[in-house]
Amino acid sequence: MGEVLTIVYLFYMFLALYFLLIFILTFIKNKNEMFAVPSVKKNYTLSIVIPAHNEEDSIRGTVESVLNSSYNNIAEVIIVTNACTDNTLRISKELARKYKKIRIIDTSIPSKANALNEAIKIAKGELIAVVDADSYPDREAINSMIGFFQDEKVGAVTTRVQVRDSDNFIRKMQSIEYKVIAFTRKLLGFLDAIYVTPGPLAIYRKSALTHIGGFDTKNMTEDIEATWHLVYEGYKIRMSFVSRVTTVSPNTVKKWFKQRIRWNIGGMQTILKYRKSFFKRGMLGFFILPFFAFSLILGIIGLSIFIYRLLRRLLLSYLSTKLSIEAQTAILKFQDINLNPSILNFFGVILFVLGLIFIFYSLKIVNNKFNEKDGIFNVFFYSLFYITVYPIILITSIYKFIKGKYTWR
Repeated sequence: MGEVLTIVYLFYMFLALYFLLIFILTFIKNKNEMFAVPSVKKNYTLSIVIPAHNEEDSIRGTVESVLNSSYNNIAEVIIVTNACTDNTLRISKELARKYKKIRIIDTSIPSKANALNEAIKIAKGELIAVVDADSYPDREAINSMIGFFQDEKVGAVTTRVQVRDSDNFIRKMQSIEYKVIAFTRKLLGFLDAIYVTPGPLAIYRKSALTHIGGFDTKNMTEDIEATWHLVYEGYKIRMSFVSRVTTVSPNTVKKWFKQRIRWNIGGMQTILKYRKSFFKRGMLGFFILPFFAFSLILGIIGLSIFIYRLLRRLLLSYLSTKLSIEAQTAILKFQDINLNPSILNFFGVILFVLGLIFIFYSLKIVNNKFNEKDGIFNVFFYSLFYITVYPIILITSIYKFIKGKYTWR
């Protein structure tokens, strides 16, 4: 068992170091292009779609933020209220009376993908921007994304997502996480390997969405599935790092945990749907699928090794202590104390230190560029604890996925 565990552990270390090295080398090669934005040479017509389910507290602010955009060719703003039981529809109608560009679709199906597909059918724009009803694009955000569509092969453009109000500890942790994710996603863009266009703000070429048949109504993460589908069909996905959208993030551990369960289940649905593309279909099969799948596997292996080693140590300590008491011998002798680290522990420490350096460096780049900062304690806590709970989320997600015990909300 010990030899098998060692092989598994070394394989785990190899994969983790491999992906980390890819990110480091990609950054070194493209560091001067991180914040580059193509100039806007064509004034595309743009439809903005805002799917809203019970968003009475934020819908007004979201609509006004998109209408305040510096982009001057917004053809319409389509609000899709789906199965709302609060005042979202009433507020939307008030906004429609105030702003002539607003159109409203009211549906009874509580599905974001369905809401988006209904909007796509009537959208006038050459491009379609999707903005969650609890998100707020900066004034220059859209303008900084449009230029990427000069390349006719670009099917979608994503942006930097940030937590809107870091007013408690869990949101401060997510703020750090979102910055690291944004930095990593930009690096993936240089590899043609962006695997998600997040809901807070993403712009799609309408013809590309039509080509893939819109969003998958059965997937828990329609944005991940749509991105993979676009890449499967040969489209490119790009990211504007200088543009920004803020979004309302979960403010309790329970809400955060539920959101991450949905993200992981949606990811597993997408892996299952495109499983036949492994090592086929360009970057989807040769990088995105393996990267996404191995990321899940690494988390599971990491938790399994930790639990095994912990239980084994506890069991051996219990048996040793019990035997010593019965034999009336010393429970612990000086020569039994082993202060020599194993090679496995050494690799584990190296991997953790490199990961920590990557986190600090990515935060430094983002914060220096946008004049932001994060408390040193929060960064350490994020590194030491926050990311260690992900294996638990993965195990829970897999259980729910296998049992079929999940819903979008």
